[in-house]
Amino acid sequence: MTPHRLHRPLRVAAVLTAVAGVLAGCASTSAGPSGRYATPIGNAPVTSNPTPYSTALYCLADYARRYNLPSPRMAVGRISDYTGSISSDGGRQITQGASLMTNTALAKAGARIVERYDTSVSELELRYANNKLISDDLPNGAPQDAAYRRILAGQVPGSDFYVVGGITEVNYNIRSGGFDIAGGEVEQNGGSGLLTGKVFVMNIAIDLRLVQTTTLEVVDVVSYQKQIVGREVSAGVFDFLNGNVFDISAGTSGLEPVQLAVRALVERATVEFMANLYGAPGPEVCLNPANDPLGDSPVGPTGGYYPAYANTDTNNGQTRADPSRWHDRRDGDVRRGRY
Repeated sequence: MTPHRLHRPLRVAAVLTAVAGVLAGCASTSAGPSGRYATPIGNAPVTSNPTPYSTALYCLADYARRYNLPSPRMAVGRISDYTGSISSDGGRQITQGASLMTNTALAKAGARIVERYDTSVSELELRYANNKLISDDLPNGAPQDAAYRRILAGQVPGSDFYVVGGITEVNYNIRSGGFDIAGGEVEQNGGSGLLTGKVFVMNIAIDLRLVQTTTLEVVDVVSYQKQIVGREVSAGVFDFLNGNVFDISAGTSGLEPVQLAVRALVERATVEFMANLYGAPGPEVCLNPANDPLGDSPVGPTGGYYPAYANTDTNNGQTRADPSRWHDRRDGDVRRGRY
C-alpha cells in the first residue's frame, strides 16, 4: 500500500475522532454555574389544546350567558377505557383521562360543575371538621371557640346531571396501502435508489350517557367514532463513486394523535349534551354577531373559571389561551420585570 493510500484512512479516522470528541463535550459530568449538567433543548411555549369542536363549546357558553340561560349543575363519573388495548411498551394504548377531558369540555361550555370524580380532599376535611380539627380564619371579635369549622346541613350543592360512559372501540388497520419503487443501473458498480410510502387508517369510538341524578333516568345517549390516519414516506440511494460507497436514506412519518382524537370525541358529545340542555337551536347560534366567543368571557379554549375579581377585560378565557402570556421570553411585561 502506498503512503498516500495509508495516510488517507488515518485522516478519516482522525476527523471522526475529533467529531466524537466535540459531541462528547456537549454533555459533562460536572455541573455548570447554573447547577445543571446540560441545558434542555426546545423553547416551545405552553399552548391551549383545542379540537375542532372547542369553538362550538365556548360559543354555547356565550349563547347561554347572553340569554341568561341557567346551566344545570353537572358532574362527571367514570369514563373508562374498555378496549383493553396495550401498547408495545406495556402501558395503556388509550388515555385513561377521558373523565378529566369531560370536565374541561363542560367548563368550556360554561356549565356549572360539582366535583364527584375525586372527592378525597373534601372527604378528609369533612372527617377533620366532624372532630373539630379544622379551623378557619376568625372574624374580628369572634370568640376563640368559634374557630373550628362547622358542618352545616345542605352545604354541599347536589348535581342535576352527570356524565358517564367509556371508550368502547379501537380498531387498527381498517385500511392500509403503500408503494415500493426501486431502480438501478445495470453496469457493475452502478447506483440504485428506493422510494417507499405507506398509509394506514384506524378508528376509536366512545359511548357516553347523560343521567339525571335524582331519578337515575338516562336522558341522553351519544355514540361517536373518529378515524385516525398515519403515513410514512422514505427514500434511499446506494452508489459507488470513485471507489467510495455511499448509502443515503431519509424519511418522514406521522400519526394523527390518538389521545387528541379521544378529546375530540368527548368535546363533540359534550356539545350535543349542552346544546340540548341550553335549548340551542343548532350551530346557527354561533353566526349571531351578538354571540361573540372572542369577548371578555371567562370561558375559552383552555376551559372556564369563576372570576375572583372584576378583571375579565384583561384576564379572560381568550388571554389564557395566548401562548406568549406570562412567558419570560415572549411576554414583554414579564421580560421587563425585576425577577
